[in-house]
Amino acid sequence: MSPLNVREPLQSSDQRIDLGDEYQSPWWLPGGHLQTVWRKFGAQPPLSRRRQRIELNDGDFIDVDIAEPQPGTVGRYAGDLPLVLLLHGLAGCSGSPYILAMQALLQQQGIRSVAMNLRGCSGEFNRLPQAYHSGCSDDVEQVVTTLLDHENNDCRICVIGYSLGANVLIKWASETPLASRLQGMVSVSNPFSLDTCCRRMDSGLASLYGRYFLRRLRRDLIAKYEHFKAQGYHEHTAQIDALGDLSQLTTLREFDDAVTAPLHGFDGAEDYYARCSSRQFLTRIKAPVLLVHGLNDPIIPPQALPDPHELPVGAMWDLHPAGGHVGFAVNRQKDWLERRVLRFIELT
Repeated sequence: MSPLNVREPLQSSDQRIDLGDEYQSPWWLPGGHLQTVWRKFGAQPPLSRRRQRIELNDGDFIDVDIAEPQPGTVGRYAGDLPLVLLLHGLAGCSGSPYILAMQALLQQQGIRSVAMNLRGCSGEFNRLPQAYHSGCSDDVEQVVTTLLDHENNDCRICVIGYSLGANVLIKWASETPLASRLQGMVSVSNPFSLDTCCRRMDSGLASLYGRYFLRRLRRDLIAKYEHFKAQGYHEHTAQIDALGDLSQLTTLREFDDAVTAPLHGFDGAEDYYARCSSRQFLTRIKAPVLLVHGLNDPIIPPQALPDPHELPVGAMWDLHPAGGHVGFAVNRQKDWLERRVLRFIELT
């Protein structure tokens, strides 16, 4: 496999979509680690949203945060632009900096957007022991169906996924019966191969991310357990008790093997990774897709990335030497990534 030299959009015709300048990392932010964490320290743009709860078929719920266009921005474009759905990454939520930045720019440009909080990520405990995982495409399907049920039949949707959310996006897009309503999708810092990425986070500097995710996931599950216990939900607490001693888990892989897999119907971590890694679903996608990735991503090694022949016709493989993991800081331009995504949405 050699994705390192792929920079041109892969399309079935000679036409190319010009998304602007290639990413150039600033001198003051060297390396993938710094380019990854920089967003946490920036000021958040102004953004107004309203929350909506979507009830799921299994009795649980999903909270979404909807950003309507600012007054005076509607009608800026000659053509109708799609409703944009955003999917956050592991240990993220609709309040993650990259979600807020993208929704703020879309709102300024007169484009409606919806940020989906995966189960248990909206600041309120979800109702079941199950949470979210890298293959929770059924939840995305129910959210998209609900959103489109309140729109006219001509409404199209564009979905942007980040990290884990990008993995979920590709899986969902490969199997949804709503493919005809999907105008395009953007995958940012997609892990593609869950097994490869988890192995990466088992050692070296990348283990800092693995330990961080493990602490967050374990903390969230323990907090949910205490909530269920206080509410007298004995069936739910018994299901969590059956998972064993969470304090003995030392890696993200161990957590997935002991918690994620049994809670969500997988036969261990290997089965979970094999069935949910998005790399295998790419060729089934029919809608235009932009895949944005930095080769110095500290979490996703190059060997996790797909070969060019694994990409669907019309895919744009937007591969850059730098950028980190959902980072892409640029001198004097905090929103390089957001404007690149916006340009893709405008042109699809």
